[in-house]
Amino acid sequence: MLIQKIVQELQDIPEDKLAELYNLIHYFRLGLSQERTQPRTPGLLKGKLSDAFFEPLPEEELQQWE
Repeated sequence: MLIQKIVQELQDIPEDKLAELYNLIHYFRLGLSQERTQPRTPGLLKGKLSDAFFEPLPEEELQQWE
């Protein structure tokens, strides 16, 4: 089983590095649960855009992007 292989690997890690490894695993696991609870919907803005949003940028601003 994969958990047994992980435990075997953990046994060879020096004691002074275990705190770092614990933090890595702990925060990784917390991140997994957040991904499931907060799905992202790309490309959708909340609120409304005015017509000014679609007007072309002034030449000065366009040059700054280049």
